[in-house]
Amino acid sequence: MLGSIVDASIFEIFIVYGGVVGYIIVALSVVMVALIIQYFIQYRRTTIVPDTVREQIQAMFENKQYREAIDFTAADASFLSGTVNAALAEAGHGYPAMERALEEAAEERTTKMLRHVEWLNLLGNIGPMLGLLGTVQGMILAFIEIAKTGTPKPADLAESIGMALVTTMQGLIVAIPSLSFYSIIRSRIDSLTSSAMLTAQELISNFRPGGKGGL
Repeated sequence: MLGSIVDASIFEIFIVYGGVVGYIIVALSVVMVALIIQYFIQYRRTTIVPDTVREQIQAMFENKQYREAIDFTAADASFLSGTVNAALAEAGHGYPAMERALEEAAEERTTKMLRHVEWLNLLGNIGPMLGLLGTVQGMILAFIEIAKTGTPKPADLAESIGMALVTTMQGLIVAIPSLSFYSIIRSRIDSLTSSAMLTAQELISNFRPGGKGGL
C-alpha cells in the first residue's frame, strides 16, 4: 500500500485517502467557498448603504416628496432604505418614534445578517471535529492491523496512518479559512450597517422638531 501512496497523485492523496470522512470534509469545503463568495457579494456597500439610494432619498426629502420617498424605500432592498422606511412609517407619531423605529429596524436587519454568516462559524468548528474523527478512525484501523499481524510492516499501516493525517489536514483546511472569513465578514457587516444607520439618522434629521421636513 505504501507504494501506491507514493505513486498517487496529489488529488488522490488529499481526497481519496481521507476515506468517507474525507469526502464529507471536502463537501464542506465546497460549501464554505460558496458561502464566502455569496457573503462577499451580498454584504457590500452597494447593497447596504448605496450612495445612489442615499442621494435619491435626500433629493425626495428636499423636494418634500414624502409619499414618493415612502414608496421608493419600501421597494428598494438595501439596508439603508429598510431603516429609513421604518422611520417614515412612524412619522405620524413624532420624531422620537421615528428614531426608535429606525434603531429597531437596523438592529433587526443587522442581527439577521450576522445570524446568516454563522454558517461559516459552524463550518469552522465542525471541520476540525470531523478531521479528528478521521484521525481516530485511521488510528483504530492501524491498531487493528497490529493486532492481526503482531509486528506489521510499515507498508501495512500506511493506509490507516495516511487516512489519519489526511483527514486532520482536511479539517484544518476547512476550519482556518472558515473562521478567518467569518471574522472578516462580521467586521464588514458591523462597519457597513453602522455607516448605514448613521446615514439614515442624518436623512431623517429633516423631521426633527425645528427642522425643515415634515409629513
